[in-house]
Amino acid sequence: MDLGLIGKNALVTGASRGLGYATARRLALEGAHVTINSRGEDTLKEAASALANESGSLVFATAGDLLDPEFPAALVEQAASQMGGIDILVTNAGGPPAGAFESFDESTWQRAVDLSFMSHVRLIRAALPHLRNSKSASVLTVTSYSVKQPIPNLVLSNSIRLATIGLTKTLALELGPEGIRFNSILPGWTDTERVGELMAARAKTNQTSPEEEFAKQMEASPLGRMATPEEFANAAVFLVSPAASYITGVMLSLDGGMYKGTI
Repeated sequence: MDLGLIGKNALVTGASRGLGYATARRLALEGAHVTINSRGEDTLKEAASALANESGSLVFATAGDLLDPEFPAALVEQAASQMGGIDILVTNAGGPPAGAFESFDESTWQRAVDLSFMSHVRLIRAALPHLRNSKSASVLTVTSYSVKQPIPNLVLSNSIRLATIGLTKTLALELGPEGIRFNSILPGWTDTERVGELMAARAKTNQTSPEEEFAKQMEASPLGRMATPEEFANAAVFLVSPAASYITGVMLSLDGGMYKGTI
């Protein structure tokens, strides 16, 4: 299937590793121009070089912290200048720390809100003028299946990511008449560095090993394993592509059947 991505301009945040990197890679392989972002400049430059070499597409790198309220707007303007516009925005950020409700103070809650909600708000707000100039504008927010089924010991993620779902659905309704599509993917357990960190934290709490925690989590999945970042990227790139031109307002669970509800 031709996804219609050749020559499209995409900005992907949180993209030096994990889900963001896999998504940027698939976009570049499909012929899109891509700007990637993360905090670590050296790691980001290495990722951009690897993507450009593999795909032959234009790949730009802009380092910076999405927790800085001023940075998302600067990132969007630089990406639009480098690529000549923005057709696709993928808002992805690392999740907040694991822990129970009483283990977090006010400042940790606020940091989690800025990372897991306001980063989406700021990026989308800055990108809207450029998306309005696109004939195939699409936004994908990356959240978690925890918005449907809370995950033990992840109270920050369970609570705050729900706001991003509300934002995504609302904007699909508000901006659909302008031809801008908004969707979200709700990933479950995926074999990324972030999940490795969560398994290490869980092992510390349970006095086990990360390997044991990985095994237990995989056993809990109907498919008996975790997803790969590439499986996430395949769904993400389809959703943001012109091939999905009539899909908007969708909150897609990509969790291997871990969510047990029917809606």
